[in-house]
Amino acid sequence: MSPRAPAPTRSAVGPEAPARRRFMRTAPGIALAFRVAPGLLLAMGDARAAGDDGLTANAWVHITPRGTILIQCPTSEMGQGIMTSLPLLVAEELDARWQDVRVVQAGASPAFLNPVHFRTQGVGGSRSMRGYWLPMRLAGAQARRVLLANAAEHWSVPVAELVTADGRVSHAATARSMGYGQIAAFARVPAGLALVTEAELKPRSAWRLIGRDQARVDVPAKVNGTAIYGIDVRLDGMLHASILRPPVATFPHPQFAPDIGIAPRVIDDRGALAIDGVLKIIPLAHGVAVVADDYWASVLGKRALKVEWQHGHRAESYDSEKVLEEFAAIARDPARRGQLRETGKGDEAFAMAASIMASEFASEHAYHAAMEPQNATAWVRGDAVDLWTPTQGQLWAQEVAAKAAGTVPAKVRVHTMLLGGGFGLKTEQLVNEEAVLLSKAMQRPVKVTWNREDDMQNGAYRPATAQRLEAALSADGRIAAWRMRLVADSVTLRARKQSWEQTRAYDVVVMSGATSSYTIPHKRHEYIHEARGIAAGYLNANGAGFTVFAVESFVDEIAAKLGQDPLAFRLGMSSNPRARQVLEGVAEMADWRRKRPGRGLGVAYYDGGEWNCPCAQVAEVSVDRLNGAITVHKLWAAIEPGIAVQPAHLIQQARTGIVYGVGLALRERITIKAGVVQEANFNDYQVTRAHEMPDIEVRIVGGSNSVSGGGQIGVAPVAPAIANAVAALTGVRLRRLPMLAGRVKAALQA
Repeated sequence: MSPRAPAPTRSAVGPEAPARRRFMRTAPGIALAFRVAPGLLLAMGDARAAGDDGLTANAWVHITPRGTILIQCPTSEMGQGIMTSLPLLVAEELDARWQDVRVVQAGASPAFLNPVHFRTQGVGGSRSMRGYWLPMRLAGAQARRVLLANAAEHWSVPVAELVTADGRVSHAATARSMGYGQIAAFARVPAGLALVTEAELKPRSAWRLIGRDQARVDVPAKVNGTAIYGIDVRLDGMLHASILRPPVATFPHPQFAPDIGIAPRVIDDRGALAIDGVLKIIPLAHGVAVVADDYWASVLGKRALKVEWQHGHRAESYDSEKVLEEFAAIARDPARRGQLRETGKGDEAFAMAASIMASEFASEHAYHAAMEPQNATAWVRGDAVDLWTPTQGQLWAQEVAAKAAGTVPAKVRVHTMLLGGGFGLKTEQLVNEEAVLLSKAMQRPVKVTWNREDDMQNGAYRPATAQRLEAALSADGRIAAWRMRLVADSVTLRARKQSWEQTRAYDVVVMSGATSSYTIPHKRHEYIHEARGIAAGYLNANGAGFTVFAVESFVDEIAAKLGQDPLAFRLGMSSNPRARQVLEGVAEMADWRRKRPGRGLGVAYYDGGEWNCPCAQVAEVSVDRLNGAITVHKLWAAIEPGIAVQPAHLIQQARTGIVYGVGLALRERITIKAGVVQEANFNDYQVTRAHEMPDIEVRIVGGSNSVSGGGQIGVAPVAPAIANAVAALTGVRLRRLPMLAGRVKAALQA
């Protein structure tokens, strides 16, 4: 093996590849056609290494003499299509032909910082498009400027007389033209070349690629089985490791909360070492690793271990049901104070209110359920480290790997693999630390794979919450003032401690979605931090997954109390044109006023928060009154993203968010007793199956000049739309997530 290991090629998916992939690649008589232009390929690695001749215009763009344009994708592709949408921005400003583009997955580098994502390189919170919208367009325009400068010098003509189109530079006065590849053969980056400014970028009217759908570059390989995910990595001489973890659910954070784990006290490894293929048992601060020649031997060795664990961790007494009861009591106790965000003079408005309404809501822990569980492969050689990882945070991975190896980040090369789902889980870095520690100990490449039970029972879950909402109503039937108190553990304190300190202990992740854009003059939002030892982490839609449920359910309840149509009531509180566009749009889509015998309609709205992408949804449901089961027959969604870089794909993203939201609304939950997670696999963690999915219709409305994030927008309004539809049909208000059939049955019978 070479001193610096290359990223694995397609041949790395060898005899151990899943049977489906072997079938798709070898079955006779099967022809797969893809709507993808020739040459539009996915590459892993360094653009400059892939094409060391030609022109490296900047950190983002390399052009070969053959005219191939290699564009770096700075963030991770985990199904959200970002490997197509982001390079498209560069190609637009470069005036490149899309069929000449080859997308390259960037490694870890400060050159690719996301300015709105903790100023690091990574993806999360639907911040890819919002963060890279300007930097990548500027990179494309700057590369175009380099080409123009070289062509002008070559022809001895003023730059102002040159134009670009379809990958060529032309000079009309002399009828000369050169392709970008021809220029790249002799070009250099001129010293002192001025940087392009935002004002010089193309106007919307001149866009050729942005706003027009292109085939996703990652899909063909994913369909034919040749795509390489982190779990597919194979290296010569690679060992495999499985890790036995304590039964109590703990999830150390190697950057900010390294002391949260439970260490082994006594290890009996005789049975494990007797397994053929097991090479070594290595104690860790939070578990016991079994290193073997192959994955299955490591699993059998893990099963044969006998370990006594240290005691005294606070999570040992954690009972998720009791915690929710305690949180609810705290939420309704005015003596318990938290961190406030307040506008107006709510106390005065409540004192003068014609009437006051109050409701309480709760949500349970939820699991990410990414199809690819956590894994990482590391190879430590002295002070140099190579790390192959399906990560949402390249620079975080680099930092953790360097610390574990005892080296500096510059000595760590991160190979970002395709992710089989992320949903916030793969911002976590524990598996990367484990792989590096074990490779260092074994002095060989080591791959750490978490099985589904590891992944499900040792997670950083969406926090359990209790929420109390109060509304002061005026005599003319308006909401004059609003109060919300939310009790939960903190995601930010554990995952990004510096951000926690900057916001003064107000967890913006947990409280996301709490502050709506409704025109209520007096609003108070209060976050009360309660830490109980179970790790809280990012999850699809973050806090909006439960705050919007509470807000929109309560708004619906108030409308019913006032005898107003819930859609009209929302429109009456919406002065923002984008809000009105999605609410009116979804009403038209669903034919809101048409009655459906035996079925109910419910509406919910979310202003998009930091994602800047308003979304309104209507759910059509029925309820089996014998067993309480909710059937969601159809969901309509209207979104106003502003600029839709890839419209059809944005609609697809909203649909997938709705799919995710249906599961969280109806079934998905993690329950914990005495610190032990009770669910272990998909037989008892109930994700929504294909036959249970509703018909979903999504429409883009409006067309503002906003730049938004659409990856998670579909999730938040689903649960309240369903709950409001159930209330419209049965008169029963559901106030807890998930809305399990047994709970619905009990509510109907109460």
